[in-house]
Amino acid sequence: MLEGVSNIQKIPELQKRILYTFLLLIVYRIGVHVTTPGIDAAALAAFMESTKGSLLELFNMFAGGALSNFSVFTLGIMPYISASIILQLLTVAIPHLEKLSKEGEAGRRKITQYTRYGTVLLSLIQGFAIAIGLEHQTVGSAPLVIDPGWGFRLMTMLTLTAGTAFIMWLGEQITEKGIGNGISLIIFAGIVCRAPAAILQTFSMHSAGEMGVFIILFLIIFMIGVVGLIVFVESGQRRIPIQYAKRVVGRKVYGGQSTHLPLKVNTAGVIPPIFASSIMMFPATIANFVDHPWMKMFAGAMKMGTWTHEIPYVALIVFFCYFYTAVMFNPVDVADNIKKYGGYIPGIRPGKKTAEYIDEVLTKLTFGGAIYVSAICVLPSILYAYFNVPFYFGGTALLIVVGVALDTAGQIETHLLTRQYEGFMKKGRIARRR
Repeated sequence: MLEGVSNIQKIPELQKRILYTFLLLIVYRIGVHVTTPGIDAAALAAFMESTKGSLLELFNMFAGGALSNFSVFTLGIMPYISASIILQLLTVAIPHLEKLSKEGEAGRRKITQYTRYGTVLLSLIQGFAIAIGLEHQTVGSAPLVIDPGWGFRLMTMLTLTAGTAFIMWLGEQITEKGIGNGISLIIFAGIVCRAPAAILQTFSMHSAGEMGVFIILFLIIFMIGVVGLIVFVESGQRRIPIQYAKRVVGRKVYGGQSTHLPLKVNTAGVIPPIFASSIMMFPATIANFVDHPWMKMFAGAMKMGTWTHEIPYVALIVFFCYFYTAVMFNPVDVADNIKKYGGYIPGIRPGKKTAEYIDEVLTKLTFGGAIYVSAICVLPSILYAYFNVPFYFGGTALLIVVGVALDTAGQIETHLLTRQYEGFMKKGRIARRR
């Protein structure tokens, strides 16, 4: 591991890429603290404190804390993610987009351009909605907006849209000139930056006698084990063997080799818990804005940690795991491609039978992946209820952090191996290493 890190110093290009990525992430974190004009900061802080457990808290997590002080990066990268997901879903339904997705690099560039347009459109809509919502909010007798009106609405809408567009540009620059996936690294930075505050809060609870030494040691060992489990499952694959028949073209013989079709345990990634969290938190968020006893009771029932929240949450995660896997992976297309190039799965007939076999294997894998994602996502509730953990450990945030770290480490190792240097590990494999 240490030798692999030291080898980075021998590749100037890789050093420049890592430094470039680090500097752009610093720019992003600086922008999080640049506030949008027209907001009472003290009233906003009190308002955000009252919205814990709602959709706003999830939104604030993905925005890297930008929503809590209403910075120019308040919308974060969520509009871009939403636009990307919408385009992916529409690719299945609209033949033109499906055709573009199969046209290689030119088609991907066109879809990326549509995603940018969608990001700007969603940012304008969300920025205007946030401005309208803030104008109607008060904390006690203090309004959140100092000078409401169309001037504030237009300024907020344009400012937040420009902030999201700038973050999108930063992510694309990191992907092109840095190391790793820029959009994922921006989300990663927003989540990880909250770790020091969580550590300080834990030690302050220990100093106050609210958390013993053995509990802290147990939590450290437990968290290391959970991270190890995520690394193990995220890198897990079910490899379906594929045999290609020999073909004679002229005087040359093609094919005859054996390969495999890798199917991930967690094919859907972090999309299912994001969808499930949004759906579960949306009613509770609306209930917080309505002053009625029934709505307050409903908001309390939908808080994280209650069985009325956790059971539907797990059910939605399982549903979206199957739904998103079905959208992203088409066994019929895979079976047709295998057949077209003269391949077959030993013991399985090419064509329809191959598609049915792949679909059966994928269904079983998805069930295991859905249980694994559900367990990770309900982990914060268990830690909070039984161990009084003062920070959020687990859930979507942990899946994103570990996944991005594995992907970035894999890309760094690829740069090392292409220049005939040892990677991070001499034995075994880092996830996603090819």
